[in-house]
Amino acid sequence: QVQLVESGGGLVQPGGSLRLSCAASGSIFSIYIMGWYRQAPGKQREVVATITRGGNTNYADSVKGRFTVSRDNAKNTVVLQMNSLKPEDTAVYYCNTVPSQTRYWGQGTQVTVST
Repeated sequence: QVQLVESGGGLVQPGGSLRLSCAASGSIFSIYIMGWYRQAPGKQREVVATITRGGNTNYADSVKGRFTVSRDNAKNTVVLQMNSLKPEDTAVYYCNTVPSQTRYWGQGTQVTVST
């Protein structure tokens, strides 16, 4: 069964950067649109960035101009480059297909933006 594993989270000061990676144990990236999602404490999970098989991207208004999503289908990875981070970006970040599929939710990676 294909698994998605997120990594790269951590604690960063406001204005800092982090690079998140999502690795798949199988070749699902060549099949699906992929997305990065996040869930902050007490809030619903939301999609922040998506990327099609051809590389077309879309972003939530809250992260436009600060986050960049990319994918490498051959390496089965999706990357989220996050710049100019704000405290409100604090959340657990997940990758999944778009639309999401229950079987692909992983543990996520915690991003904390704080002084």
